[in-house]
Amino acid sequence: MKLFITGTNGFIGRNLKEQLQGRHDLHCPKRAELALLDAEAVRAYLERGTFDAVIHCAVNIASVEETLKMYFNIERCSGSFGKLLSVGSAAEYDMRHYVPKMKESYFGEHVPADVYGFAKYVIAKDIESRQRNLYNLRVFGIYGKHENYSRRFISNNICRALCDRDLSLQKNVYFDYLYVDDFTRIVERFLACDPAHRSYNVCTGERVDLLTLARLIRDIEGKGRAITVREEGLKPEYTGDNGRFLSDFGAFDFTPHERAVAELYRWYQSPGNVVLDPKDYV
Repeated sequence: MKLFITGTNGFIGRNLKEQLQGRHDLHCPKRAELALLDAEAVRAYLERGTFDAVIHCAVNIASVEETLKMYFNIERCSGSFGKLLSVGSAAEYDMRHYVPKMKESYFGEHVPADVYGFAKYVIAKDIESRQRNLYNLRVFGIYGKHENYSRRFISNNICRALCDRDLSLQKNVYFDYLYVDDFTRIVERFLACDPAHRSYNVCTGERVDLLTLARLIRDIEGKGRAITVREEGLKPEYTGDNGRFLSDFGAFDFTPHERAVAELYRWYQSPGNVVLDPKDYV
């Protein structure tokens, strides 16, 4: 397929580009080549491209305006390409009102107040109002190589271990974590068909807590490191129900966290992937 992927400097987009190369005809222009905030430039690019699909990963987490402009500049040209897969977020459910195993039907019960969640909420609302080729892939926790290891829990603690620091978490919480390699395989399923619904929870449907993941990292390293939990108790659970996805797409073999985290640990160990500075993990 001929694919246009936005946001390939970011975590998800970069992984999609790497993993889909060789299987599809990819077009991933940098900002200097195509400004997604320039409506007419986007229109011209899409009309020339005749893409089978657009995978929209680009976002400005600090700006509702820019996030929405990028999306709507693409959406208004939807007649020029086959389908749009927009990477959404469970932040659309509103972080102040998370409940366990959130279903797609829970969307719209609350309006997010934070910048990122609200922007994604507006995009999801628009997609669900359409009767055409637009789909929202609502992800929960997602992890893997190229994520921001300075702030993402799993990568951060892998890097702490590699820098000979003890492992740490502020407060425990249950997440629905998805390995980024699995996300790529799920995207390929969406590319191969016309889904029945506009929005899907793209998640494992299983919960795992941060303390369990920290212990897993400790076991993979094998040095018996201490794990510090700074605050007792649990934050609100951040998990989803993936019944709609499984019903429409069939069974899916999710990568066990034991294998995924071990793969990620080895990736950080490999020379040249990331330059680690111990002072970042004091």
